[in-house]
Parts: sequence; C-alpha cells; structure tokens
Amino acid sequence: MAHDSASPDEQRNAPQIVDLFAGPGGLDVAAHWLGVPTTGIEWDDGAFETRRAAGILTNKGDVRKFAPSDFPMSTVLAAGPPCQTFTVAGSGSGRKALDEVLKFVKMMAAGEDVTTAVEQLDDERTGLVLEPLKWLLAATAGGRPYDAVILEQVPAVLPVWEAFEEALQSMGVGYKTRSGVLQAEAFGVPQTRRRAVLIANRHFQPELPSKTHERFTHRARALQATHAPAGRPCVGIWDALRLSPSFSRDYPFEVVSNYGSGGNPSARGRRLHTEPAATVTGKITRNRVVDSSGTDRGRFSHSEAGLLQTFPYDFPWSGKDIGQQIGNAIPPRLGVHVISAALGLAVDTETLDRVVAMSWAQSAGALAP
Repeated sequence: MAHDSASPDEQRNAPQIVDLFAGPGGLDVAAHWLGVPTTGIEWDDGAFETRRAAGILTNKGDVRKFAPSDFPMSTVLAAGPPCQTFTVAGSGSGRKALDEVLKFVKMMAAGEDVTTAVEQLDDERTGLVLEPLKWLLAATAGGRPYDAVILEQVPAVLPVWEAFEEALQSMGVGYKTRSGVLQAEAFGVPQTRRRAVLIANRHFQPELPSKTHERFTHRARALQATHAPAGRPCVGIWDALRLSPSFSRDYPFEVVSNYGSGGNPSARGRRLHTEPAATVTGKITRNRVVDSSGTDRGRFSHSEAGLLQTFPYDFPWSGKDIGQQIGNAIPPRLGVHVISAALGLAVDTETLDRVVAMSWAQSAGALAP
C-alpha cells in the first residue's frame, strides 16, 4: 500500500520515474513489475537495443543533453551513474576524484556554478555522478521538485550519496533521506553484490529496506551444514537457473570466477551451485562451470547470466557487449525493494518470488498495489 501520511496539498501524483544512465533496464524491470511508468535515458548502443527489444521507453543520448523540463510528467528521479573512477584502489586517483566531487557537491548546494571546474577533471566520467544533483536543483528551481529520489552505485560512492543527502535537505522543499549499503543476497538475489543507495521523499521519512533473506558468508556456509538458518536462506545459483524452462544444469557444479578472490589472480573465486554467485560483473560469461568430476561444462548463456541478476529468463538481451550490459545493471529484485522503500510501498516476498519466475510479458504490473 502507498504511504498516506502527506497532507492533502502535498499529495503527489501517481509516480512516474525518469531513469538517468538507465542501462539495459534493471530498475525499469522492477518498475515494470510494480506498475510504475518509467522513461530511461541511455547512450550506449547495446543497452539501448536491449531496452528497445523489451519495449522499455527510452531516450537515446547523453544525459547531459537533457533536463527535467524534457520529462514534465516525471515525479521520481532515479540514477545509477558510471562508477569506474571512484575506486579507492591503486594509484589514489579514485580518492582524488572522490574528494573533488565532494567539494563540487557542496558548491552546487550553495548555488555555485561548477561547470568549468567539472570540465577540467581528468576523466569526464567522474563528473557524471553530479548529474542527478544538477537535475534535482534544476527541478526545484523550476518549481517542480521531484517527489522522490532513487540513486544507486558501488559502495565506494556512498560518501557522495551522503553529501547528496545534505544537499537535498538544504533545498527547502522537504526532502527526507536515507543512504547506506545493501547486500543483494539479503533480498533474495542469487549473488553477493553490494550497492550503495540513496533514497529520498518529500512527503515522509523513507527507511532503507529490511532484509528478507540471510546474508552469505563462508562462516554461514559452514553453519548451514549443521544448523537451519534463522531466516529465509539466501538463494543459490541452481535455484535461479531453474526458473528457465530450458534449464539443463541438473547436476552439482562449481562456478570458477575469471577474476581472483581478494584481488589475487592465483586464487580464483569459487561458488557451489547451492550458493549465491559471486558479484555478476561484465565478465560473467567468462566464468567456467565445472561439474563434480572436474569437467568443464561451458560458460553461462546470456539468459543464465541474466537470471543471476534476477532478470526474467526470456528478457530480450540484444546488441553488443551483452555480458557488460548484464553486469552493469542493478538486479531488478533489489530494485523492487529500493523503489518500494522510496515510494512507501509494501513488498510481499512470496509474491515477489512468483513474479521473478514469470516471463517478461507475464510480469507487467504483477506487483502493482
């Protein structure tokens, strides 16, 4: 049910999302299930082809070439900006980028124009994380502030979201905010993936969604061998793949990652078929599936990789670099919880289980209040 604490003059229109840096549609699939209209902006040819094949409304182009006035019916701003320059590993360039961005956030919130300074950044992708704030400020200045905000990215971006919280609260239009890091497997996603999220609403105080499943750790793996989990167990790889009518991996296996565990290339990450996958990245289709005899059983198909992200088994992946598209997306199942928390909607976990198992066509509006 929708949250109803707003006074009559604050009652918002039915939510409609404009999704910046929309990718192939992870958040849009979640909105599709919830019956919330979305329009995405996406410049990548491959992701745009996938969205077009899926029938998801999309404007192709650079987010910086659009503005809130181009989407006058949208009441919710969502975004997952590129994150590559924010890692704190390596030479320290990521930390420098983060420090610069935090300075720019404060300047923008104070009404200063940072356009020239942002253009001088070493990597133009760094400045893209400021676009959602630019849109929020522009919408507020135009007298049509967004009712709700949904931002997500890798955990390294959390300090940016925390700075955004201060900026939102200073706008004078009632934004109430929450930010933090969510573990995807704690929401029924069959992979261990962490995402930094920021949610905000002008009409009530949102709270980050509460976990619905147990988290996965190697200690938990050992305990589950002798004890039943306290809550719903996290979802394993096999459980996810079995949602496809063409499921064929009916044998025990391990997934051997193409990248090293803990950054060590000699220690390849391994997950059993009964466990959640490691984080699905753009290189997911390079991972090897090895059966109990040690025989290589091939790589994951695009459909299988999509299932590990909780996309429908028949989602119409199209265009180039599909593995990268899949790895870049927010898992739709996690997206349902984040959107619902931002909009004050309740999520029934068992109903969500059934919706995730549906075909793309069947699932439209299946979670609508």
